[in-house]
Amino acid sequence: VTADIARGAVPAFVPDLVHVHDWQAALTLAFLHYDGRPHPGTITTVHNLAFQGRFPAILRATLGLPDAALSIDGLEYYGDLSFLNAGLQLADRITTVSPTYALEIQRPEGGMGFDGLLRKRADALRGILNGIDIAVWNPADDPRISAHFSADMLGARAGNKVALQRRFGLPVDDAMLLGIVSRLSAQKGLDLLLAILPMVLHRGLQVVMLGAGEPGLEEDFAAAARADPTQVGVVFGYDENLAHLIQAGADAILVPSRFEPCGLTQLCAMRYGAIPVVSRVGGLADTVIDANEMALAAGVATGIQFGPVTSQSFAAALGRAIGLFADKRAWRTMQRNGMSADVSWRHPARRYVDLYNEVVRLNTAA
Repeated sequence: VTADIARGAVPAFVPDLVHVHDWQAALTLAFLHYDGRPHPGTITTVHNLAFQGRFPAILRATLGLPDAALSIDGLEYYGDLSFLNAGLQLADRITTVSPTYALEIQRPEGGMGFDGLLRKRADALRGILNGIDIAVWNPADDPRISAHFSADMLGARAGNKVALQRRFGLPVDDAMLLGIVSRLSAQKGLDLLLAILPMVLHRGLQVVMLGAGEPGLEEDFAAAARADPTQVGVVFGYDENLAHLIQAGADAILVPSRFEPCGLTQLCAMRYGAIPVVSRVGGLADTVIDANEMALAAGVATGIQFGPVTSQSFAAALGRAIGLFADKRAWRTMQRNGMSADVSWRHPARRYVDLYNEVVRLNTAA
């Protein structure tokens, strides 16, 4: 149906281009390509290369695709079909959601089996950062948080920390409060936090987590909360109101991902004055300015990066965070830097408009 619409099946809506996202929509490009008729220019955006839409090869006939589709230049992927492969092979342009991720997926360690293809198509590949809706994520008038605040009124933020501590049954005090809002998966690296949690708790920090995912990780975090209920609180599942309160009340937000195409959590954290502590990968590397000596001296740091992605490196980053938290002036400067950063869709939208025009011109010339 989407391929038919792309070719003008709805006279009131004849598109200039087709932009598909991830494997769920990428098969559209196969139907357009193998039909043989003219069609608009095409773009595939990869939000996470780990999800590839892989199915048995016998499905080709059911889909009504020709034998030619089951080739290395089509949907074939290690003997199976990959819908995402169609999007990567057949799109006029490919985008990912950060410039660093666009580089990482061209290397074997990050390419998930597609690195060779992506190197071959490097000239067609673009990395464009995601943004967030700054009207929804606005601490000055967010109805989901307990106290409104801004970069000029950071003192008012403390009311959210109190509300967050109470929500998780933690002591209401000045302990440094670490927040996590995440899927619980190997990708997100939260097993690294579990590995160093004894050190974190020994230093008197509090940890709150909202998320769901792999049963083993859920069980481990539940056990941690049972063992130290005055320092660890967990809620499994997803709660939009609580997600906002964690961003508004936590002193730091942890994102220790092993790979991260873009990440939105760190963007929300900066918007809400929570210092992101992130691994130096993908969009995390592109959006957070590490509080190294030069960045601190220049007054431009917005968070803390670490690498390689190991528990030891993560522990060192948290050690840096603890030291900076004790320096209230430096911490406030980082908070204000993050809150003043433009994490909206304004710049990414311009880049997409430029890309759309490029693809339309390319298709017109053809």
